Amino acid sequence: MRYKIVVDSCCELPQDLKNDERFEIVPLTLIVGDCYEKEDNMAFDQREFLDAVASCPECPKSACPSPERYRTAYETEAERVYVVTLSSKLSGSYNSAVLGKNLYHEKYGEKDIYVIDSKSAACGETQIAYKIMELEAQGLAFEEITAQIEQFVKEMNTYFVLENLDTLRKNGRLSGVKALVASTLNIKPVMGADDGSIIQLGQSIGMKKALAKMAETAIAEAVEAGKKRLMITHCNNLKAAECVRRHIEEKLHFKETLILDAAGVSSMYANDGGVIVTI
Repeated sequence: MRYKIVVDSCCELPQDLKNDERFEIVPLTLIVGDCYEKEDNMAFDQREFLDAVASCPECPKSACPSPERYRTAYETEAERVYVVTLSSKLSGSYNSAVLGKNLYHEKYGEKDIYVIDSKSAACGETQIAYKIMELEAQGLAFEEITAQIEQFVKEMNTYFVLENLDTLRKNGRLSGVKALVASTLNIKPVMGADDGSIIQLGQSIGMKKALAKMAETAIAEAVEAGKKRLMITHCNNLKAAECVRRHIEEKLHFKETLILDAAGVSSMYANDGGVIVTI
C-alpha cells in the first residue's frame, strides 16, 4: 500500500471510504456529564447522543486521542502517512497527532508522516482527505503533495449556521464572535473560520434566512468552483442541507458535491440542526 490517510473522528467519511483499507479513523471520546461517555467510533448513535445532550444539564465535551493512539495508527506498511485533524483552535487532536509522529520516529526511525491541521472540522477534513487521494493518484512526490495540501488548506472556505450555540459558547469557542444577540430574538449568526478560529460573518432572523445568507456568502467568495468540491455536513437536518446545496448550485457548478451526516464530534459542536459548508 503506497499511502494511508489517518483522520480523527471529526472527519465525516462516506461509507465506501470507511471501508477502504487506506483509511483509519482515530476516535475522540465524547463526554456529557455523568450521562454519557463513549468513543466516537463507527458505532456512534447520533440520536442517543443528542438525547443525552438535551437531558443533561452539563455541557458536552470531547477528549482528544492520546499521542500513543496516533502512533499505533502510523504503524503500517504504507510508505506515506497523511494525518488530518480538526482545527488546533478547537481541540488538542492536532498536537496529539504531532506527538504521536515524534513517538513513532523515536521507536522506528524515519517515515514520511505529514500531520495536517485542517483549520476546519467535519467536512473540511473530508475535503482534505479527498484532495490527498486526488494528488496521490497523480503520482506526485511526497513533498509536492504536502506543499499542495498546505495551499489547499489556506484556500478552503468553511461556513456554518447552528440552531443552538450553547456547546460552542460554553466550551469557550466563540471568542471571535462579538455580535451574538439574545436567542429569544431568534437571531442566527452566520459563521466561518479564520485560520482555524471561529468568526462571525453576518446574521439573520431565523434559521431559514441564515442558511440562505450562508449560501450567498459561499457563492460570493467561491473561486474556480468548477475545480472544487462542495461538501455539506448536517446534524439531523438533511432538509436544510439539501436546501443549501440547491441554493449554491443554482449559481455555481462543482466537480462533485457530497452531503454528509455529522459524526460524533461534529454533532457535539453543530448541535441538533446545525449545517456546515466547505468549498
